[in-house]
Amino acid sequence: MVRAGITPDLLVRAAAELADEAGFEKVTVSALARRFGVKDASLYSHIKNLRDLRVRLALLASGEMNDAIGAAVAGRSGRDALVAFADAYRDYALAHPGRYAATQQRIELHEVQDTAVFQRAVELTYGMLRGYGLGEPDLTDAGRLLRATFHGFIHIELSGGFQHTRPVAASWARSLDALHTTLENWGK
Repeated sequence: MVRAGITPDLLVRAAAELADEAGFEKVTVSALARRFGVKDASLYSHIKNLRDLRVRLALLASGEMNDAIGAAVAGRSGRDALVAFADAYRDYALAHPGRYAATQQRIELHEVQDTAVFQRAVELTYGMLRGYGLGEPDLTDAGRLLRATFHGFIHIELSGGFQHTRPVAASWARSLDALHTTLENWGK
């Protein structure tokens, strides 16, 4: 019997809260069942398994990030768009570390490629990069560079790895300046 009030959406939102509170690795069916005061088995009428839950969580978080990035880059191009994009990305990751971690798990393309969330993420990234005059395969390569740079910086920041006296925000700004210069000179 389905417990009144529990829906797949409610489960995913509870998983997102748990991820931010305790860490993405603590998101389990058992932990969510305890939150709802039900047995683990009762949640399987809403989700297939833990993998399904975690992919849904990644899509929720990606959608939230897309919304933040989309609002930030609206009406901007070039360096202004890059900085707005990057700052929105970083701000989301720092505010929601567990949700952000969900977006970094390995997800097979076939699991998400037909979703509006995935399509919007690609459109936002490629749209911003087209402002630099890039086309394929450069869009893919530059997108990977951005993701690697953003994630690497944010991962180190979240883990407390930047202990130097120089403000982290100053290093972030310099990193974005370097990315902008790289993108302006891509292929030249």
